Amino acid sequence: MKINVKIKLSALWTSVMFFYSYADVLGFYKPGNLAELLTGEIGGVQITPEFLVFSALLMAIPSLMIFFSLILMEKVNRWVNIILGIVYIGVIIITLLMPGAWAYYILYAIVEIIIYILIIWHAWKWPA
Repeated sequence: MKINVKIKLSALWTSVMFFYSYADVLGFYKPGNLAELLTGEIGGVQITPEFLVFSALLMAIPSLMIFFSLILMEKVNRWVNIILGIVYIGVIIITLLMPGAWAYYILYAIVEIIIYILIIWHAWKWPA
């Protein structure tokens, strides 16, 4: 059974959003994280209004791609998925470079990178 590329891409964006959510929720179980959050700083990063807006934008894009992967025209859709896939792989690598990443977080990051590679691959191989 052949599945439309738009549906595959939308499903992959949905999957990556679940992984983001679960990784963040599990982060609350890491000893000291909640106490650190209450101080307004986590992992040496100050939590400011600007930081929260940036974080919201960073998560809004994959969330919107679930829908946009279904409605964008093929040519635009293909390039948007390829470019955003590459950008978000870079974002994940940057977060992995921060000190103190636990094994669960590294596992989530690896799976997220694999999903982004699948997004790029499906968009790149989009049939004519």
